[in-house]
Amino acid sequence: MQYLSTRGNSAPVSLSAAIAAGLAPDGGLYVPARMPPARAWQPSPTLAETAAQVLAPFFAGDPLAAALPAICAEALDIAVPLRRLGSGDDHLLELFHGPTAAFKDVGARFLAAALVRVRGDASQPLTIVVATSGDTGAAVAAAFHRQPGLRVVVLYPDGRVSPRQAHQLGCFGDNVQALRVAGTFDDCQAMVKQALADAGLQARVPLSSANSISLGRLLPQMTYYAHAALQHQAAGRPALNLVVPTGNLGNAMAAILARQIGLPLGRIVLATNANAVLPAFFEGGPWQPRGSIATLANAMDVGAPSNFERLRWLFGSDDAALRAAFQARAVDDGTIRATIAGLHARTGEVVCPHTATAVSVLQALREEGEQGDWAAVATAHPAKFESVVEPLIGAPVPVPASLATLLQRPAHAEPMAADYAALRAYLLAAP
Repeated sequence: MQYLSTRGNSAPVSLSAAIAAGLAPDGGLYVPARMPPARAWQPSPTLAETAAQVLAPFFAGDPLAAALPAICAEALDIAVPLRRLGSGDDHLLELFHGPTAAFKDVGARFLAAALVRVRGDASQPLTIVVATSGDTGAAVAAAFHRQPGLRVVVLYPDGRVSPRQAHQLGCFGDNVQALRVAGTFDDCQAMVKQALADAGLQARVPLSSANSISLGRLLPQMTYYAHAALQHQAAGRPALNLVVPTGNLGNAMAAILARQIGLPLGRIVLATNANAVLPAFFEGGPWQPRGSIATLANAMDVGAPSNFERLRWLFGSDDAALRAAFQARAVDDGTIRATIAGLHARTGEVVCPHTATAVSVLQALREEGEQGDWAAVATAHPAKFESVVEPLIGAPVPVPASLATLLQRPAHAEPMAADYAALRAYLLAAP
């Protein structure tokens, strides 16, 4: 299997090369030269075993193929339970049981395990530059912490992540540095993309990415949808429909790719916060990225979702077909608050603001008469957003042990202007 750029101006590369590079030389995102054909998949007892099966076609012919089962076993020992939400056919797909209590642990751990093997005993360190709107940075930091030959630089928008998210981002030290940028997530993402495309910088400081633009994160995120869908089918249930909270569109794109290769998934509906660039497009407007605005669901505060390039690629840039295949709905802060409080009052469930966008959209679909088995994707543990959640439910949210350990560490982040020149100078000056 070879991989191409969404922009069509870069030579095909192997999966290992695509993972090592992060971004294609022409600024595009790597995609398979062809999608593996749809097939019947078999349920497996663990996420790691499901992942080894589902990812094998994407690794075919690559030097990493032989190591795939070991990578999966090492990285994906994470529970991803699909639980009923109430007494009907609604479910929560819980993806927050990893070390940093967010779904991004799955992709970050897989990417780290793959990159260590790709690089072997390379003499020059590789710097992973990552923009985060809240959860990605901590997951990447945890996955790459103290990995030999790898350095991580995390950029996050100062004041636009929760206090506990900010603490996680700055608490690792060693080979992980956090930069608090005086701007938005979109500023951080633009700076990272500029760095990755800067040939002069790359010649002096080899760089790669761990954002959802990286295939090394996107592909493993398919696996928890595969695992849930196959377990659900094995229990005699119909195809599982999904409501996926989304900002940069990586998590939703993973679900879409999983369905594309024949996993038993039904409809996929996207839930956003008030950053409604995706709903505006799916409702018939032009694709028009815009500046992001701050919301309670801060990890989704994205005005220019990078993975839209991959979604358009999958549909051959046929926007009419793309709009016919999906819908996206925006959820404002008032509705997020009402959903968190109302769900807890009715069922005792406690969800984070991002998960609340999916629950809200699912509730709206049911009110409109939607039938079938549905899962709202739960992307982060509510304890990461205690200042939002606890006043709404009138009780403290227990902190998972792994998160509590991180919160006990000292944390530090360097200030940085929302300016690429400042990032470039920082990367060149760092040891």
